[in-house]
Amino acid sequence: MKQHDAMYIDGSWRPAEGGGTIEVVNPADEQVIAAVPAGSAQDVDAAVRAARAALPGWAATPPGERADRLAALRDQLAARAEEVAATVTAELGSPLAFSAAVHAGVPVAVCGSYAELARTYPFEETIGNSTVLHEPVGVVGAITPWNYPLHQIVAKVAPALAAGCTVVLKPAEDTPLVAQLFAECVDAAGIPAGVFNLVTGLGPVAGQALAEHDGVDLVSFTGSTAVGKRIGALAGAAVKRVALELGGKSANVILPGADLPKAVAVGVANVMANSGQTCSAWTRMLVHRDHYAEAVELATAAAAKYVPGERVGPLVNASQRERVRGYVAQGIAEGARAVAGGPEAPVPATGYYVAPTVFADVTPEMTIAREEIFGPVLSILKYEDEDDAARIANDTIYGLAGAVWADDEATAVAFARHLHTGQVDINGGRFNPLAPFGGYKQSGVGRELGPHGLTEYLQTKSLQL
Repeated sequence: MKQHDAMYIDGSWRPAEGGGTIEVVNPADEQVIAAVPAGSAQDVDAAVRAARAALPGWAATPPGERADRLAALRDQLAARAEEVAATVTAELGSPLAFSAAVHAGVPVAVCGSYAELARTYPFEETIGNSTVLHEPVGVVGAITPWNYPLHQIVAKVAPALAAGCTVVLKPAEDTPLVAQLFAECVDAAGIPAGVFNLVTGLGPVAGQALAEHDGVDLVSFTGSTAVGKRIGALAGAAVKRVALELGGKSANVILPGADLPKAVAVGVANVMANSGQTCSAWTRMLVHRDHYAEAVELATAAAAKYVPGERVGPLVNASQRERVRGYVAQGIAEGARAVAGGPEAPVPATGYYVAPTVFADVTPEMTIAREEIFGPVLSILKYEDEDDAARIANDTIYGLAGAVWADDEATAVAFARHLHTGQVDINGGRFNPLAPFGGYKQSGVGRELGPHGLTEYLQTKSLQL
């Protein structure tokens, strides 16, 4: 694994101003595997100044040339896919097969999609007697999470660069190594100095400095709703644009007549993926009362296949493990029944593991049915009819994702139209890297991926002729 004791600013690697470091721990064995610079407000300032200096030239670069650089970046990421997968597995704990398919594979596809969009997006259009220009918003401060570390970097940086913006990235302190690898790929792709800059550091220091810096025009953040509110407040003080992708408590609604075994199996797999550390995970399974007992039995059997240390990795750190354990204990205390996993289930002695847990007898007012747990924990709730199912599904402060299963597509789509959420999978619909992703309510502001994700990084000017 390649690592740097420096940050990538203005096209070169340089040490942090303060000289401090952040240790990176492998959550599977609890061993320190690396240390990265702890960036300061001074480092952030240097990166923002570099981004501002590079902005006029990059914004004036023809979209086709920007597309060429993004295509080169895609090729660099593809060529180093094995290294990406190994790096994410080391710092996040994800099983290697999942890292290869998702953590390394999806960012290549997303980066490639923005190379194509940069060539085809209508940056200029005519409306009546007006010419409407879609111009880069400016310098972007990108603050990314640890759960999908490279995907979230690419989902912000690629559209920003396609739009003609320049970027300062502050990755999560738990998973900074793949961000360093990404910076190497940016450099190898021939993207000009200052267009992309990397500052590693702690959220309350480097992250806050980036969010409130006067030289940043837009802050794009993915993470918890609590931190998103703080960033929104900091940006709002300067009337600065934000794009926020925050928490979720998504419902997986299984309607009568659906393929119950398939819907349950896919639902359990969705929750257990990435050790449950997915903001869009379908952590509430809603089943009609007549099929509830069968669904619980199916989910119990499905969850048994997710063995900690084999098919399910650890949580990212010790505090996250204790947080999830606390929710499991609270679920039992409030009357839910752990039909799989639970606090006594065996896990490896070393590593930040939590047993995949399925709760039955969950009611909508329980804490585990309302708060984002961010671990391998599924709650199964029953409903009386479709109106009741929609009411339960929408009874949340969140609205990020969800799923509907029915015996035919039209029925599922009709129900999905009643859900207050940004994305709904119909009968196991496939992931689409061009479809907009983002939330209603406290799940965020704005959209990522595809042309809607590109729009977040543009501002509009009309010329009346």
